[in-house]
Amino acid sequence: MPELDAQVRALPKVELHQHVDGSIPAEVTWQLMKHYGLNPVDTLDEMRRRLELQPEEEGTLLAYLDKMHYPLWITQFYENISQVTEAIVDEAAAAGVATLELRYSPIIHTFAGLTPRQSIRAVLSGMNHAAQRHPMKLGLIVIAMRQHGPHIAKILARQAISEAQHLHARVGVVGFDIAGPESGNPPRLFRSAYEIARIGRLGLTVHAGEDAPAEYVWDAVDGLGAQRIGHGCSAAGDEALMRRLARDRIVVECCLSSNYDSGAVRRGEPHPIHRFLEAGVPVAICCDNTTVSRTDQVKETLRLARQLGLETVNEIHRAAETHSFIRPETALSDREHDL
Repeated sequence: MPELDAQVRALPKVELHQHVDGSIPAEVTWQLMKHYGLNPVDTLDEMRRRLELQPEEEGTLLAYLDKMHYPLWITQFYENISQVTEAIVDEAAAAGVATLELRYSPIIHTFAGLTPRQSIRAVLSGMNHAAQRHPMKLGLIVIAMRQHGPHIAKILARQAISEAQHLHARVGVVGFDIAGPESGNPPRLFRSAYEIARIGRLGLTVHAGEDAPAEYVWDAVDGLGAQRIGHGCSAAGDEALMRRLARDRIVVECCLSSNYDSGAVRRGEPHPIHRFLEAGVPVAICCDNTTVSRTDQVKETLRLARQLGLETVNEIHRAAETHSFIRPETALSDREHDL
């Protein structure tokens, strides 16, 4: 359907859930690895197999997450982090993304000596450079990894606030998130970090219900005050939770290709986004990791447009824009400058 493809490509799209580590273009990772002599294989095609999920590897979240360890070899250095971020924004712009929130875990980029704050600023540097070329809204969501524990999460919440977009004139941090191995690490353990982020006026999103039951989504909503839920697949089986999400206008950031790749949704089954829409739960169409899932916003939106129609996906993107954590007030007022 070439006509639908062109119409989807022309839509202004909103991306609220995309990770830096899993979205670095394979060519960029390959170039940097070759530059430093770190390439584990001899060709770009072989490298792609290590960066992109292969059909025989589908079905588990851990296999999916494992695809992100090679980029970490080269994203321990400020300039490299900035460079790969620019490349990600360039690709999003080419896919017609008008509002882009990237999310990023600073701690896993500090192994070579960067501080968490330098790690955050490296991504923001790339986003600010790309912003000079692309007329799009940009913001960064800082992730605390569950496996690093609640104390590190509190430290990262404070670091995120120091780079908050509402305190700076340029692109900055707009939200806070937890991600990583979900099962056994309930959201309630991170309540203190989320209270810090809330006081610091950051948007609150939580990876929940991707690899754990609906109780984790309840926990994210009731315990952490989540305004958005990342993935949230298991919530679709809890009618009371669906009513709560719809009533409080809590957005589920739906990542269709990724959920099938990781096993959160079984191949051949309808994606929970259909049940969310039927229940009146606000949703966003998201890529999660463009490189790992070999996708982009055109492919994700087109996938749903073939099932629901162009006008429906257009309305989803328009509604998602209202739930973005990026706010107009990116600069300090004159009075605040004088204080």
